[in-house]
Amino acid sequence: MATGITILDPTNESTPAVRQLLARPASVKGLTVGLLDISKPRGNVFLNRIEELLTERGAKVLRFSKPTFTKPAPVDLRQEIATQCNLVIEALAD
Repeated sequence: MATGITILDPTNESTPAVRQLLARPASVKGLTVGLLDISKPRGNVFLNRIEELLTERGAKVLRFSKPTFTKPAPVDLRQEIATQCNLVIEALAD
């Protein structure tokens, strides 16, 4: 069931973007899941646990980090994640 979602961009929003949600996979077994640490304190703690759970369920996990949480991820990092991963989880913690 794909429905629309409004995405608010905190960096420079004049008009909210509306995008369709992609269907969620029935299982992560055999998929590559990217874990993106945005470099906020304790985000890695959350991602460490998520990695354990995903690995138990048969996913391959790749870890990525933003240089700083204060700016969007660099284009090359986003491209790397997009080409190597089926799914991505971003850690937002403090």
